[in-house]
Amino acid sequence: MTQQDKPAAPSQAILASRRKFMSMAGLGGAAAASTLAAPAVVRAQSPIRWRLQTYSGAPLGAHVIKPQIDAFNAAANGEMEIELYYADQLVPTGELFRALQNGTIDAVQSDEATMASPVDIAVFGGYFPFATRYSLDVPALFHYYGLNEVWEEAYAEVPGITWLSTGAWDPLHIFTREPIRSLADMRGKRVFGVPTAGRFLSRYGLIPVTVPWDDVEVGLQTGQLDGVAWCGFTEAYEVGWADVCNYALTNSLTGAWFGSYFANTQSWERVPPHLQQLFRTTIDQSHYYRNVWYWGGEARLRVEGEKMELTALPAEEWNQVSADAVGFWEEIAGSSPRAQRVVQAFRDYTQMMEKAGYPYR
Repeated sequence: MTQQDKPAAPSQAILASRRKFMSMAGLGGAAAASTLAAPAVVRAQSPIRWRLQTYSGAPLGAHVIKPQIDAFNAAANGEMEIELYYADQLVPTGELFRALQNGTIDAVQSDEATMASPVDIAVFGGYFPFATRYSLDVPALFHYYGLNEVWEEAYAEVPGITWLSTGAWDPLHIFTREPIRSLADMRGKRVFGVPTAGRFLSRYGLIPVTVPWDDVEVGLQTGQLDGVAWCGFTEAYEVGWADVCNYALTNSLTGAWFGSYFANTQSWERVPPHLQQLFRTTIDQSHYYRNVWYWGGEARLRVEGEKMELTALPAEEWNQVSADAVGFWEEIAGSSPRAQRVVQAFRDYTQMMEKAGYPYR
């Protein structure tokens, strides 16, 4: 049997089906151009040019940002062009906020915690323990439980930054070289991850480590890192971390994180209204695309993916983690009146979903 004749591994087949979705989601290639392209118009003498940097490396960026930027550039009809840069290509990820504020870059896709945003709600960007269970929780919280207003208010106090939109990204699992079967197994494990989740998990002895995104795989191979607490199954398989991690902890700290788009205010105000609307529209389509891409891969890769052994914490220990999160919520709520409003929105939403019952929970 030749290499070409060998059947694809389950994970390869699953990932291929996820990639196929890109060509059908209205955010890739000709589909995007035909869906979004404006009629031919007389173009400005020189197009508006932006530089946008994402938190993600190139393999992940192929799904979470590149289709949107390609679609926008095609539909902008020569009036505007966005140059896309991946994690750490222009500035280190931890310096994204300052670089955006001073105009070094024009736009950013990231969560607040990862990009070191100085607002008092930054702790909620990324993974806030047990705040969400499903991807639809995030837009529901923003549109119906007041978080849009909270985010707009917070960034109105920050010179030079315009917050544009927040969407749901993947769940948080822990993938490691050695197994985690109890809370004691977390002690001393060095993991790459999102700051808020790392802050919470450090109470169990997990050690958050910050390295450039492109160095994570090498760090796992060399032993500099013991694992990642950064993403879900879809992402771990797509970017190659499932190839260097042996175990996947099925207990999910959060069902979906908060990821946002930001613009330098002066850069944003120089964009005419119709292109501002086009950018917002492609952001919304990107939120939709990544929700389906993540959701469609998580369960299948957990069940059919062959690269990592699944582990789980004992029920009593996981119940303890859940109880500890209540205290963490209280701690964060006391940090500012605005943080209190966000935590109260989480409480109200959780109570509503519990009362609603099946099929919502």
